[in-house]
Amino acid sequence: MNLRKKYIASVVLLATSSIMASAATVPQKPNILLVVADDLGYSDLGSFGGEIKTPNLDSLAESGVRLTNFHTAPACSPTRAALITGVDPHIAGLGNMAELLAPNQKGEPGYEGHINSKVVTVAEILKDSGYRTYYTGKWHLGMSKDSNPQTRGFDNSFALLSGGASHFSDMKPAYAPTPEVKAPYTDDGVMIKKLPESFQYSSQYYSDKLISYLKEKQSSEQPFFAMLNFTAPHWPLQAPDAAIAKYKGVYDAGYDVLYKQRLASQKELGILPKGAEGAERPPKGTPWENLTSEQRKTESKAMEVYAAMVDEMDVYTGKVIEYLKDSGQYSNTLIVFISDNGPEGHDIDEVFSSELYPDIRHVIDSTNDFSYEQMGRLGSYTFLGPNWAWASSPAFRMHKGFPTEGGTRSVAIVKMPNVNGEGRIIDSYANVVDIAPTILEFANVSAPKGSYKGKKVEEISGQSFLPVLTGRTTGEDDRIAGGELFGKYFVRKGDWKLVLMPTPWGTGEEQLYDLSSDLAEKHDLSEKYPEVLAEMKIYWKEYVAKNNVILPDWVDGY
Repeated sequence: MNLRKKYIASVVLLATSSIMASAATVPQKPNILLVVADDLGYSDLGSFGGEIKTPNLDSLAESGVRLTNFHTAPACSPTRAALITGVDPHIAGLGNMAELLAPNQKGEPGYEGHINSKVVTVAEILKDSGYRTYYTGKWHLGMSKDSNPQTRGFDNSFALLSGGASHFSDMKPAYAPTPEVKAPYTDDGVMIKKLPESFQYSSQYYSDKLISYLKEKQSSEQPFFAMLNFTAPHWPLQAPDAAIAKYKGVYDAGYDVLYKQRLASQKELGILPKGAEGAERPPKGTPWENLTSEQRKTESKAMEVYAAMVDEMDVYTGKVIEYLKDSGQYSNTLIVFISDNGPEGHDIDEVFSSELYPDIRHVIDSTNDFSYEQMGRLGSYTFLGPNWAWASSPAFRMHKGFPTEGGTRSVAIVKMPNVNGEGRIIDSYANVVDIAPTILEFANVSAPKGSYKGKKVEEISGQSFLPVLTGRTTGEDDRIAGGELFGKYFVRKGDWKLVLMPTPWGTGEEQLYDLSSDLAEKHDLSEKYPEVLAEMKIYWKEYVAKNNVILPDWVDGY
C-alpha cells in the first residue's frame, strides 16, 4: 500500500459515527462566512505546522476540519473567479490575469480579464434565495460597473478592485504606470477618493467593515453570506510596527532551518505523510550560508514582516468570529477559510522587470523607501522571495504562479454549522470550484441549470464535498482536473499528474509524477511509464477543448 492510500485509510478511521449522526441536524439555511487569505503559504498557520501565532484560525481548525489536499488556480484572480462561480476560470473570464494577457488571448471568450456574463456568482444565487450578502476586501475580478461586487450579487460591499495596494491608508497601488494613480476602492459600488480615518490597516478595516454590515444591515429573519477577503500577506509586505516587533529575531537562523522545522512539524501533525520528501530549492533560491551578513539581516526582516501580516490576519478573523459568538450566530454559521494560491516566491525583478514594465517599475522605484529601517512600514515595498516561499510550503515544488503543488495546493479549514468536526484532517482531493456547490448544498439551494433569469449561463463544474466533510464517503476521487496559467499547465487523474513548465522552472517538456509517493514532484516518471504519459496527454487535450484554453504566444517571467 502506498503512502497516500495508507494516509487516507488512517483518515477514514477518524470519521466517527457521532460526526455522521450530527450531520443530519445541519439547518436548512445556515449563515455562511468565506474567508480568503492572499498568497498564504501551506505551513504558515500553527494548525498546519507553522510557528506564527494564529490562535483564532487554529481554534477554528480544532472545531472543524482541515483539508490537506485542497487546490486552487496558480494565482489570485483565476482562483477568485472559480471560487465565486464554481466554474473553471478559462470559462469565467479569467483564463489569464487581466494584467498579463498575451496578444493572442485578448478579445477571446474566457479571456475578458474580468468575471464575464456567462457565469453566475454564488452570491447572486444565495441572494435570490433570501440571503443577505456582504463583501469586504480584495476583489480582482474586474474594474467596470458590470463586474463590481455590487452588481454581482452583494447587497453591501467595500472592495479593492485591483490585485494589490498599500496596506495602509495612503491608497498607493501595488502597481501603476504613473505616481498620481490611486488604488481603486469602491464602497457599495461607488468609487471613493479617500479612505476613511478608521482605515488604519487593511486587515483591520476589512474585518471592521464586515462586522458593521452584520451589526447594521443584518435582519434576524435572514441568513447571511459574507466574504472577508484579506490582502495579507500579499506584497508589498507591510504591517503595524507592534505586530512586526513580536517576531524580531525569530527568523535569524534563516530559511534553511525554518524549512526543516516546518517540514518536520507538518509530518508530526499529520498534515503530510511521514515519508514525504522535502521539495527542492527553487531555481532562484540561495542557501542561507551563501548570504552576506547584510543580506541575512534583510531577509530575516522580510520574514518578520510577513509573519506579522499573517498574525494580524488571524487577529482580525478572530474579531469576526468573536462577534458571531457574542451575537449567538456562530454555531449556525458555516465558515470556510482558504488561501487563493501558494506563497509568493517571485522577486520584484520577475514581477515588474524594467524591460517589460518600465513605467510601473520606475514608479515603484522612485516612490518607495527600500531601506532596512523602513521595511514593513508606510511607503515601503518588500517581497517575500523564493527562499522563504520554499520554507513556507516545504513539501511542494515552486510557489505562486506555477501549476506544481507549491502553486496550487492551499491551506483550507471548514467549520460546519452545528457540527463539531473534532479537528479531523481530510486528505481527499478538493478543488476551489467545489466551494460554490458545497456552500449551496449546505444552504439547500439549487444552482441554475444552463440558464439564469432568461439568459444562458455555464453550469457549475465543481462538486460538493459535503459528503466528505460529514464522513458519508472517503472522497477518493479519480476525476480529471486540469489548469493552466502563463503557458504553464498540468492535468491530473487520481495520483497521476502531468506538468509542463518552460525552462528554467522545468524542462520545457511534459513531465509525469505519482503524487502518492512524490508530493514534491521530484521524480519524473515519463520515461518509465510512457503509456500513462500518453493517457495523461489525452486528458490534457480534452481539458483544453472543454475549457477553450488558449496558450499564450509568449511566456512571461511571472
